[in-house]
Amino acid sequence: MSARFSQSFKVQAVEKALGRNGNTPLNEIASSLGVSCSTLGKWIVKARNQEFDVVASDKINHMTQDKRPQDWTPEERLNMVVSCASLSDEKLSEYCREQGIYPHHVRQWKLDFVSGNRLKEKTVSPSELKILRHENKALKKELNRKDKALAETAALLVLQKKVQAIWGNDEDSSQ
Repeated sequence: MSARFSQSFKVQAVEKALGRNGNTPLNEIASSLGVSCSTLGKWIVKARNQEFDVVASDKINHMTQDKRPQDWTPEERLNMVVSCASLSDEKLSEYCREQGIYPHHVRQWKLDFVSGNRLKEKTVSPSELKILRHENKALKKELNRKDKALAETAALLVLQKKVQAIWGNDEDSSQ
């Protein structure tokens, strides 16, 4: 018998999956929720295609447009850790929901600051990311053009050698 999950559970599961940090695999989140990884993946696809009911899809649309936890700058993370330091668990959960993150993110950020962990990757602003994507696309296009030109040149050289083998070299016949 398959388990039936409420719409709100599905929405929360999708939120947790999309809000995970980069090191947490999707199957780990799925197992912690008690669902299969493929089911969670289907829910994410449905959420992105806006196939959940109106209330749920509004919540997911808002959630997917919010900044992901890994997009927070170190300064924003520190401010969040400081502002949550004196909150009870209930208030912490409420405040985190308002900010679009989970309490475990705040706890992890606190541990990172205490242990001196740095962000492993340089944060890139959305505008810089757009420029880099555009440059990457242009470079791929140029590389593709050059590959085609190289292939054409190689084909012409092969044909030239075949013509010379069949008809002989023009320089040989003039002597």
